[in-house]
Amino acid sequence: MEKLNFTVEVNAPVHTVWTTMLDDATYRQWTSPFNAAGSWYEGSWVLGSEIRFIGPDTDGSLGGMIATVIENKSDERVTLEYLGEILRGVEYRDERSKFFGGRETYSFSESGGVTTVRVDLDSEEDFSAMFREMWPLALDRLKAIAES
Repeated sequence: MEKLNFTVEVNAPVHTVWTTMLDDATYRQWTSPFNAAGSWYEGSWVLGSEIRFIGPDTDGSLGGMIATVIENKSDERVTLEYLGEILRGVEYRDERSKFFGGRETYSFSESGGVTTVRVDLDSEEDFSAMFREMWPLALDRLKAIAES
């Protein structure tokens, strides 16, 4: 897997940015660059919880990722470890998933009223170009929402 990272500076307190990134309603807004038809999560950001990131595929079926929350330090960092993926509504929870065992971390730090968000993720090479295009767009949306 390839290691990717992205950052954005947001003119808002860290708690505001944290909440904007993880609350259901605003999550659906800032993640729109990943799936114009909609993207949401089911589950919880609580340590040890399972969470699914879901959206409709072009054929109308549901697709997405399944992860467990392996770190959650409020207003500081959330780390997910991927357990599998959802393809055409079917869950694959083992090595057949290209993302199995990969991690994604959201880190937050504030200085002088500006919060820096850093996203570090493991990407299957087939998806790296897509993530390089979409993550900056998504983080720009996060910034706009948190600053409004």
